[in-house]
Amino acid sequence: MGDQGARPIPESVSVIIPTFDRVQALERAVRSCLAQTHPVMEVLVCDDGSTDGSKEMIAQLGDARVQWLQGTPAGRPAVPRNRGIAAARGTWLAFLDDDDAWEADKLRVQFDRLRGSGLHAACSNAYRIKPEDLNAGPYFTGPSRVLTLDDLLTVNQVICSSMLVNRSLVLHVGGFPTAGELTAVEDYALWLRVSTRTPILYCAEPLVRYSDSPAQSLRAHWTDADKQRDAVLTELLAWDGVAQLDGSQLRSIRKRLRASRRAAGRPLRDWLFIR
Repeated sequence: MGDQGARPIPESVSVIIPTFDRVQALERAVRSCLAQTHPVMEVLVCDDGSTDGSKEMIAQLGDARVQWLQGTPAGRPAVPRNRGIAAARGTWLAFLDDDDAWEADKLRVQFDRLRGSGLHAACSNAYRIKPEDLNAGPYFTGPSRVLTLDDLLTVNQVICSSMLVNRSLVLHVGGFPTAGELTAVEDYALWLRVSTRTPILYCAEPLVRYSDSPAQSLRAHWTDADKQRDAVLTELLAWDGVAQLDGSQLRSIRKRLRASRRAAGRPLRDWLFIR
Protein backbone atom coordinates (compact mmCIF):
# COMPACT_ATOMS: atom_id res chain seq x y z
CA MET A 1 0.00 0.00 0.00
CA GLY A 2 1.26 3.44 -0.86
CA ASP A 3 2.33 6.00 1.74
CA GLN A 4 -0.45 8.53 2.39
CA GLY A 5 1.96 11.11 3.81
CA ALA A 6 0.20 14.13 5.25
CA ARG A 7 -2.86 13.82 3.03
CA PRO A 8 -6.28 13.57 4.71
CA ILE A 9 -7.50 10.00 5.16
CA PRO A 10 -11.14 8.91 4.77
CA GLU A 11 -12.36 8.12 8.27
CA SER A 12 -15.53 6.05 7.84
CA VAL A 13 -15.48 3.19 10.34
CA SER A 14 -17.19 -0.20 10.34
CA VAL A 15 -17.11 -1.86 13.76
CA ILE A 16 -17.06 -5.67 13.82
CA ILE A 17 -18.29 -7.47 16.96
CA PRO A 18 -18.43 -11.28 17.00
CA THR A 19 -20.90 -12.57 19.59
CA PHE A 20 -22.28 -15.69 21.18
CA ASP A 21 -24.81 -15.61 24.07
CA ARG A 22 -23.53 -12.53 25.93
CA VAL A 23 -26.54 -10.26 25.64
CA GLN A 24 -25.78 -7.94 28.58
CA ALA A 25 -22.10 -7.51 27.77
CA LEU A 26 -22.95 -7.15 24.08
CA GLU A 27 -25.30 -4.25 24.77
CA ARG A 28 -22.55 -2.47 26.70
CA ALA A 29 -20.09 -3.05 23.86
CA VAL A 30 -22.48 -1.73 21.19
CA ARG A 31 -23.43 1.34 23.21
CA SER A 32 -19.74 2.19 23.63
CA CYS A 33 -19.45 2.26 19.83
CA LEU A 34 -22.48 4.49 19.41
CA ALA A 35 -21.13 6.91 22.04
CA GLN A 36 -17.85 7.59 20.19
CA THR A 37 -16.85 11.22 19.74
CA HIS A 38 -15.77 10.15 16.25
CA PRO A 39 -19.04 8.74 14.86
CA VAL A 40 -19.06 5.24 13.40
CA MET A 41 -20.64 4.41 10.05
CA GLU A 42 -21.96 1.02 11.17
CA VAL A 43 -21.73 -1.57 13.92
CA LEU A 44 -21.84 -5.11 12.51
CA VAL A 45 -22.83 -7.61 15.20
CA CYS A 46 -21.67 -10.94 13.79
CA ASP A 47 -23.59 -13.78 15.39
CA ASP A 48 -22.12 -17.21 16.07
CA GLY A 49 -25.39 -18.99 16.88
CA SER A 50 -26.74 -17.00 19.85
CA THR A 51 -29.99 -18.13 21.49
CA ASP A 52 -30.16 -15.73 24.46
CA GLY A 53 -32.15 -12.84 22.99
CA SER A 54 -29.14 -10.92 21.66
CA LYS A 55 -30.79 -10.44 18.27
CA GLU A 56 -33.93 -8.99 19.88
CA MET A 57 -31.84 -6.65 22.04
CA ILE A 58 -30.07 -5.29 18.97
CA ALA A 59 -33.41 -4.64 17.27
CA GLN A 60 -34.69 -2.82 20.35
CA LEU A 61 -31.77 -0.39 20.25
CA GLY A 62 -33.50 1.22 17.29
CA ASP A 63 -30.31 2.53 15.68
CA ALA A 64 -29.99 1.93 11.93
CA ARG A 65 -26.22 1.88 12.21
CA VAL A 66 -26.36 -1.37 14.20
CA GLN A 67 -26.85 -4.45 12.03
CA TRP A 68 -27.28 -8.09 13.07
CA LEU A 69 -25.45 -10.53 10.80
CA GLN A 70 -26.99 -13.93 11.45
CA GLY A 71 -24.68 -16.93 11.68
CA THR A 72 -24.55 -20.59 12.58
CA PRO A 73 -22.21 -21.84 15.34
CA ALA A 74 -18.58 -22.05 14.25
CA GLY A 75 -16.92 -21.90 17.66
CA ARG A 76 -14.13 -19.78 16.20
CA PRO A 77 -14.35 -15.95 16.27
CA ALA A 78 -12.45 -15.76 12.98
CA VAL A 79 -15.55 -16.98 11.12
CA PRO A 80 -18.03 -14.28 12.24
CA ARG A 81 -15.30 -11.63 12.07
CA ASN A 82 -14.61 -12.51 8.43
CA ARG A 83 -18.35 -12.33 7.74
CA GLY A 84 -18.26 -8.79 9.10
CA ILE A 85 -15.23 -7.88 7.00
CA ALA A 86 -17.04 -9.04 3.86
CA ALA A 87 -20.12 -6.97 4.70
CA ALA A 88 -18.32 -3.83 5.89
CA ARG A 89 -18.66 -0.59 3.93
CA GLY A 90 -16.27 1.61 5.92
CA THR A 91 -12.78 2.57 4.82
CA TRP A 92 -11.54 1.48 8.24
CA LEU A 93 -12.34 -1.58 10.32
CA ALA A 94 -12.43 -1.51 14.11
CA PHE A 95 -12.68 -4.77 16.03
CA LEU A 96 -14.41 -5.16 19.40
CA ASP A 97 -15.08 -8.32 21.40
CA ASP A 98 -18.57 -8.58 22.86
CA ASP A 99 -17.34 -8.53 26.48
CA ASP A 100 -15.16 -5.44 26.03
CA ALA A 101 -16.04 -1.75 25.64
CA TRP A 102 -14.42 1.42 24.30
CA GLU A 103 -13.64 4.70 25.98
CA ALA A 104 -15.61 7.50 24.30
CA ASP A 105 -12.54 9.06 22.60
CA LYS A 106 -11.05 5.79 21.35
CA LEU A 107 -11.47 6.35 17.62
CA ARG A 108 -10.80 10.09 17.75
CA VAL A 109 -7.45 9.58 19.49
CA GLN A 110 -6.39 6.90 17.03
CA PHE A 111 -7.27 8.98 13.98
CA ASP A 112 -5.50 12.01 15.46
CA ARG A 113 -2.33 9.91 15.74
CA LEU A 114 -2.69 8.27 12.33
CA ARG A 115 -3.05 11.53 10.39
CA GLY A 116 0.20 12.31 8.65
CA SER A 117 1.87 9.08 9.80
CA GLY A 118 1.49 7.18 6.53
CA LEU A 119 0.51 4.11 8.57
CA HIS A 120 -2.57 1.97 8.00
CA ALA A 121 -3.20 0.42 11.40
CA ALA A 122 -3.37 1.52 15.04
CA CYS A 123 -3.93 -0.21 18.36
CA SER A 124 -3.89 0.97 21.96
CA ASN A 125 -3.43 0.08 25.59
CA ALA A 126 -6.45 -1.04 27.62
CA TYR A 127 -7.77 -1.09 31.15
CA ARG A 128 -7.39 -4.72 32.23
CA ILE A 129 -10.49 -5.85 34.10
CA LYS A 130 -10.20 -9.15 35.98
CA PRO A 131 -13.15 -10.87 37.69
CA GLU A 132 -11.27 -11.02 41.00
CA ASP A 133 -9.95 -7.43 40.87
CA LEU A 134 -12.25 -4.46 40.22
CA ASN A 135 -9.34 -1.97 40.30
CA ALA A 136 -8.63 -1.92 36.59
CA GLY A 137 -5.13 -0.85 35.60
CA PRO A 138 -3.40 -0.53 32.23
CA TYR A 139 -2.56 -3.81 30.51
CA PHE A 140 0.82 -2.64 29.20
CA THR A 141 3.48 -0.27 30.47
CA GLY A 142 5.67 1.93 28.31
CA PRO A 143 5.22 4.80 25.84
CA SER A 144 3.40 5.14 22.55
CA ARG A 145 5.47 3.78 19.68
CA VAL A 146 5.39 2.04 16.32
CA LEU A 147 5.22 -1.76 16.38
CA THR A 148 7.12 -3.64 13.66
CA LEU A 149 7.02 -7.26 12.55
CA ASP A 150 10.04 -7.99 14.76
CA ASP A 151 8.24 -6.48 17.77
CA LEU A 152 5.18 -8.67 17.22
CA LEU A 153 7.29 -11.77 16.69
CA THR A 154 8.58 -11.26 20.24
CA VAL A 155 5.23 -10.54 21.91
CA ASN A 156 1.73 -9.76 20.69
CA GLN A 157 1.08 -6.24 21.95
CA VAL A 158 -2.12 -5.81 19.93
CA ILE A 159 -5.31 -6.15 21.94
CA CYS A 160 -7.90 -7.16 19.37
CA SER A 161 -10.58 -4.81 20.74
CA SER A 162 -8.23 -1.87 20.23
CA MET A 163 -7.34 -2.48 16.58
CA LEU A 164 -8.24 0.05 13.88
CA VAL A 165 -7.01 -0.96 10.42
CA ASN A 166 -7.61 -0.02 6.81
CA ARG A 167 -10.13 -2.42 5.29
CA SER A 168 -8.26 -2.72 2.00
CA LEU A 169 -5.18 -3.92 3.89
CA VAL A 170 -7.17 -6.59 5.76
CA LEU A 171 -8.60 -7.81 2.47
CA HIS A 172 -5.14 -7.77 0.91
CA VAL A 173 -3.72 -10.11 3.57
CA GLY A 174 -6.74 -12.42 3.54
CA GLY A 175 -8.56 -11.65 6.78
CA PHE A 176 -8.51 -13.88 9.84
CA PRO A 177 -7.19 -17.43 9.28
CA THR A 178 -9.86 -19.95 10.27
CA ALA A 179 -7.82 -23.10 10.96
CA GLY A 180 -9.00 -24.87 14.10
CA GLU A 181 -5.51 -25.00 15.60
CA LEU A 182 -5.49 -21.18 15.67
CA THR A 183 -8.68 -20.86 17.73
CA ALA A 184 -8.24 -17.92 20.13
CA VAL A 185 -4.98 -16.78 18.49
CA GLU A 186 -6.26 -16.10 14.97
CA ASP A 187 -6.13 -12.37 15.73
CA TYR A 188 -2.39 -12.62 16.49
CA ALA A 189 -1.97 -14.43 13.16
CA LEU A 190 -3.71 -11.57 11.34
CA TRP A 191 -1.73 -8.82 13.07
CA LEU A 192 1.49 -10.57 12.04
CA ARG A 193 0.27 -10.60 8.44
CA VAL A 194 -0.65 -6.92 8.70
CA SER A 195 2.75 -6.04 10.17
CA THR A 196 4.48 -7.49 7.10
CA ARG A 197 2.77 -4.73 5.10
CA THR A 198 2.72 -1.78 7.53
CA PRO A 199 4.03 -0.98 11.00
CA ILE A 200 1.24 -0.61 13.59
CA LEU A 201 0.88 2.58 15.60
CA TYR A 202 0.53 1.81 19.32
CA CYS A 203 -1.16 4.40 21.57
CA ALA A 204 -0.12 4.04 25.21
CA GLU A 205 -3.39 5.53 26.50
CA PRO A 206 -5.89 2.90 27.68
CA LEU A 207 -8.72 3.36 25.17
CA VAL A 208 -10.48 0.03 25.80
CA ARG A 209 -12.00 -1.69 28.83
CA TYR A 210 -10.68 -5.21 28.32
CA SER A 211 -12.31 -8.12 30.18
CA ASP A 212 -9.48 -10.49 31.08
CA SER A 213 -11.11 -13.75 32.10
CA PRO A 214 -9.25 -16.60 30.34
CA ALA A 215 -11.23 -19.33 32.09
CA GLN A 216 -14.43 -18.05 30.44
CA SER A 217 -12.85 -17.47 27.03
CA LEU A 218 -11.41 -19.47 24.17
CA ARG A 219 -7.95 -18.60 25.49
CA ALA A 220 -8.37 -21.43 28.02
CA HIS A 221 -7.47 -23.62 25.02
CA TRP A 222 -3.88 -22.37 25.28
CA THR A 223 -1.66 -22.99 28.30
CA ASP A 224 1.75 -23.04 26.61
CA ALA A 225 2.96 -19.77 25.07
CA ASP A 226 5.67 -21.47 23.01
CA LYS A 227 3.20 -23.90 21.45
CA GLN A 228 0.88 -20.98 20.78
CA ARG A 229 3.62 -19.08 18.99
CA ASP A 230 4.62 -22.25 17.12
CA ALA A 231 1.09 -22.57 15.70
CA VAL A 232 0.89 -18.90 14.73
CA LEU A 233 4.31 -18.69 13.10
CA THR A 234 3.90 -22.00 11.28
CA GLU A 235 0.67 -20.60 9.83
CA LEU A 236 2.44 -17.38 8.86
CA LEU A 237 5.10 -19.27 6.90
CA ALA A 238 2.37 -21.31 5.15
CA TRP A 239 0.39 -18.17 4.25
CA ASP A 240 0.11 -17.39 0.53
CA GLY A 241 1.35 -13.84 1.10
CA VAL A 242 4.66 -15.10 2.48
CA ALA A 243 5.96 -15.17 -1.09
CA GLN A 244 5.93 -11.36 -1.01
CA LEU A 245 8.16 -11.13 2.07
CA ASP A 246 11.79 -10.17 1.79
CA GLY A 247 14.66 -12.29 3.06
CA SER A 248 15.06 -10.30 6.26
CA GLN A 249 11.41 -10.81 7.23
CA LEU A 250 11.58 -14.55 6.51
CA ARG A 251 14.76 -14.92 8.54
CA SER A 252 13.15 -13.12 11.49
CA ILE A 253 10.08 -15.37 11.38
CA ARG A 254 12.12 -18.56 11.13
CA LYS A 255 14.51 -17.47 13.89
CA ARG A 256 11.60 -16.86 16.28
CA LEU A 257 9.94 -20.14 15.34
CA ARG A 258 13.17 -22.09 15.89
CA ALA A 259 13.46 -20.56 19.38
CA SER A 260 9.83 -21.41 20.21
CA ARG A 261 10.20 -24.99 18.99
CA ARG A 262 13.34 -25.51 21.02
CA ALA A 263 11.67 -24.07 24.12
CA ALA A 264 8.64 -26.30 23.61
CA GLY A 265 10.80 -29.38 22.96
CA ARG A 266 9.42 -29.75 19.45
CA PRO A 267 11.40 -31.00 16.42
CA LEU A 268 12.95 -28.55 14.01
CA ARG A 269 12.18 -28.85 10.31
CA ASP A 270 14.40 -28.38 7.28
CA TRP A 271 12.32 -25.49 5.95
CA LEU A 272 13.12 -23.48 9.08
CA PHE A 273 16.68 -23.06 7.83
CA ILE A 274 15.94 -21.92 4.27
CA ARG A 275 17.10 -18.37 3.41
